[in-house]
Amino acid sequence: MTGLLDGIRQNTFIIVGRAGIDLFTDAGVAAEDAETVSVGLGGSSANIGAGICKLGGKAALVTRVSDDSVGSYCIGQLKKYGVDTRYVSPVGGEYRNSLAFYESRVEGHRNVIYRNGAADFQMDMDDVAAVDYGAYGALITAGTVFAAEPSRAATFDAFARAKAAGLPIIFDVDYRPYSWPSAAVAEDVLSRAAEVSDMIVGNDEEFGFMAGGIEKGLDKARSLANTGKLVIYKMGEKGAITFWEGAEIRTGIYPVEALKPTGAGDSFMAGLVTSIADGHSLREAILRGSACASVTVSRPGCAPAMADKSTLDAFLARHPGPTAA
Repeated sequence: MTGLLDGIRQNTFIIVGRAGIDLFTDAGVAAEDAETVSVGLGGSSANIGAGICKLGGKAALVTRVSDDSVGSYCIGQLKKYGVDTRYVSPVGGEYRNSLAFYESRVEGHRNVIYRNGAADFQMDMDDVAAVDYGAYGALITAGTVFAAEPSRAATFDAFARAKAAGLPIIFDVDYRPYSWPSAAVAEDVLSRAAEVSDMIVGNDEEFGFMAGGIEKGLDKARSLANTGKLVIYKMGEKGAITFWEGAEIRTGIYPVEALKPTGAGDSFMAGLVTSIADGHSLREAILRGSACASVTVSRPGCAPAMADKSTLDAFLARHPGPTAA
């Protein structure tokens, strides 16, 4: 099997998960006061793919979208950002793309996500079997893909197929309670996904959730790292602890005046993997991922707000630097 970092360095990713449509208010405007809203591509996996492409990498998405104008919008936006859509298939009937409506403000921020009858949960074994895994360096997914069937079983099958082709698995825990039938099911399934992944990214609450209590999260991250995985334990404003090959890398964040909190984790992932691919050290790649997150939360939207190379370079050049680890 290709080593984790060697796989990432190929800078070509197959991403499993959802694309959605985002509606968001103008800066500082509460939902009840909005007279106009903006529209953009959303969905964790689609955001990661868009971010990777904006930063010079290559990405293809495996998912289902609704066979309607919203699904067409998502496909069109993916193509605009350079994401390969050959494995994005429409599904008819009453299935619909996920929709997020959120406020472009931090204080009192509200984010409502509509996921009933979600089209992406209809991704099945045939969808993942169609992928040419050997054309990619690594597989990336986010935890929401496991919340329902047939998407859950299909994603575990994609993991197995990727492993057989020599691809490392990168897993963003991305726990969203509203998508799951119960917390117990989520804890079991997400823990199983983590066990078979080579790189795991999550925040303190997500690791705590998998461990059965937030106070146990850090130990859970360490225990996963002790099995040879690269584990990134994010702590919000306190930065992150990365466990890799027996070392603990502690990094800070790049403080900014945030417009909203959404999109940070997806842009962190995109910045991290493309920076590794560009030859940066793991520590520097983590910091560049953090810088990408800061860029995204300071601008409207999710995929539209993600940094390209010139934006990231300009941000790093003018910012005084990250906080202490």
